[in-house]
Amino acid sequence: MKVTVAATQMACSWDTKQNIEKATNIIHKAADSGAEIILLQELFETPYFCIDTKNEHFDLAKTIEEQPTIKSMQVIAKDRGVVLPISFFEKSGLVYFNSIVVIDADGSIVGHYRKSHIPDFPLYEEKFYFSPGDTGFRAFDTKFGRLGVGICWDQWFPEAARSMALMGAEILLYPTAIGNELDQPDFDSKDHWQMTMRGHAAANIIPVVASNRIGNESSDNYSMEFYGSSFISNHLGELVCEADRKSENIITHSFDLNEISRYRRNWGVFRDRRPDLYEGILSLDGNQTNKADHANDS
Repeated sequence: MKVTVAATQMACSWDTKQNIEKATNIIHKAADSGAEIILLQELFETPYFCIDTKNEHFDLAKTIEEQPTIKSMQVIAKDRGVVLPISFFEKSGLVYFNSIVVIDADGSIVGHYRKSHIPDFPLYEEKFYFSPGDTGFRAFDTKFGRLGVGICWDQWFPEAARSMALMGAEILLYPTAIGNELDQPDFDSKDHWQMTMRGHAAANIIPVVASNRIGNESSDNYSMEFYGSSFISNHLGELVCEADRKSENIITHSFDLNEISRYRRNWGVFRDRRPDLYEGILSLDGNQTNKADHANDS
């Protein structure tokens, strides 16, 4: 099966109506260009409010059932016949998550993922707002292939990418919000950011799509510049499309998933895995011996 994917990027303000209209226009333009899977950036309805800690931002969260943007995106997905992974701030009971729903080309929601890895750095104060996701990693069957979705900080963990690949994901998608670092204003992580995900693509022989935001966003105390550079990598880890740092943009690329599947099978990296030797990654410090000793002591 051949499929065309789109990575996108846009600037956001506190005019949420304008942000949603902008995202909608991007989806239509991407669909007009032939894209069938269209990835918007992380938390695109608002500025990236996690640059600061404010209690009033919890009022932005909604349940899946209450979320009006999800409902409108379901209509658009059905009308345009496209798959839309939609990032949103989720309220569930008494807790909050950084979440995504995957909307299929018929407008139905095929699945729901909650961000697993929650950062806690200056300008990325996500632990103030979000609980760690409890869905586990997932792969979603859609009209245009089986998709794995991680959210921003998830993209730095090879275990997440490998887990989704083992579940049969044919494309990995990462909506993102990343820019400058407060304590290192001259440090530019763009190349490292891209190379990490390109490594996931090469190691798992699977295309990767990443959509970041652009522009300067400020709170009462801090300011952050997002560097865009949304990109698409092929299954060999090669950069096939890249947006610039400043412009609202849509980039697209087509993949033959059947051809990639044959290449992955013939390469043998999954055939020759040794999960019996990978116990070290099941503990934080890599020391399974200590874990066993503690269990015996108890």
